[in-house]
Amino acid sequence: MFVKQTVKGMRDILPAENEIREYLLGLLKSTYRSFGYSLIETPCMEHIENLTGRQGGENEKLIFKILKRGEKLDSALSGSESDLVDSGMRYDLTVPLARYYANNAGSLPLPFKAMQIGPVWRADRPQKGRFRQFTQCDIDILGEPGCTAEIELIHATTTFLDRAGVRGCTVLLNDRRLLKAVMDFCGFPEESHGEVLIILDKFDKIGAEGVKKELTESGYAPQAIERYEEFSRRLSESADPLSFCGRELAEFLPAGTAENLNTIISAVKELTSAADTKFVFDPTLVRGMGYYTGTIFEIRAESFKGISIAGGGRYDKMIGKYTGNDVCACGFSIGFERMIGALIEGGFEIPGLGKKVALLYRRSFTVADVAALQKACAPCRAAGRNILIQQMNKNLGFQKKQLADQGWEVAEVGSVEDLPGILG
Repeated sequence: MFVKQTVKGMRDILPAENEIREYLLGLLKSTYRSFGYSLIETPCMEHIENLTGRQGGENEKLIFKILKRGEKLDSALSGSESDLVDSGMRYDLTVPLARYYANNAGSLPLPFKAMQIGPVWRADRPQKGRFRQFTQCDIDILGEPGCTAEIELIHATTTFLDRAGVRGCTVLLNDRRLLKAVMDFCGFPEESHGEVLIILDKFDKIGAEGVKKELTESGYAPQAIERYEEFSRRLSESADPLSFCGRELAEFLPAGTAENLNTIISAVKELTSAADTKFVFDPTLVRGMGYYTGTIFEIRAESFKGISIAGGGRYDKMIGKYTGNDVCACGFSIGFERMIGALIEGGFEIPGLGKKVALLYRRSFTVADVAALQKACAPCRAAGRNILIQQMNKNLGFQKKQLADQGWEVAEVGSVEDLPGILG
């Protein structure tokens, strides 16, 4: 029988990689637990109305939609796509968290510190480091209005990355209110802000000329585009971009926005233990999700060729869409697959991992001999040693190579009496 490959954009994970994944997930959980975060779980599917509330930005175009079932599907077949669909696979963990909190707020403390780890799905174009099913790791603080939430989220996440051996991190910060002020200052119509932000979000890929070209092709007024171009030029020449924005955008910027960013940057600089971590105000940072309402942030690392490995921000209006009452919320999401891929490419090894020993016994061993071997290994396993017991294959050389490639130290066992010399 012919076995088909995995669905495009999804993949199998082999033991060597999975061992690293499990180690890092354990490190991540222990780090965030030390800051007081509680591990929660949400379903992989959500009602389609929850996923299509114009909060997920471009990701709403990438939802894996699920058809109605049984009689409901039969009765809807003559209608449009929206009549056929009643649920979808989650594209991130933030929208499910908002629904989770709205349903369970009475049973949760305030502020509530949540940690979520799980797969998400996006019907995206597969490429290196980008899959249609991938693991996200999120931490969020709900019910904390002050910038202490942002400070702690950044501090906790940079602490985890430092413990994981990620070096040369740069934390980029901006504020959605500042971006809105830029658009108002330049004269872009209020109703077009969402589309303009999608174009501005491409700045690091297509540059200033590319942004100008897309704004022009989208039909925006030449005066608005010219004013944005002039503002960007003067901003890039400024020695203190944050102060420049505070002055130039004062008429459009909510009071205290620039000062709030400055406070966050100053605080996390004091808190970080990694000397090579930088904190930078980046006025071009947008973040694609439509639900952000205030501070936004992203982490890139020199050792990861400058790719974004974590990002997040404040989303104070999302929960209110479910309950009618807004709840302050701020979160951070780690791009776990990108991080894993970059670490493995860099030759990552689990620190302090005990010696893994594979014991290969002869084909002449009886069931009783193998049982005696298992019993003799029990004390070592109880002490934390990893011991694999296998029968020798006919192609012994190939078997040894496979095990060695997975990190096992291979030894041949003639009898139980050989163990002390092998295990020490």
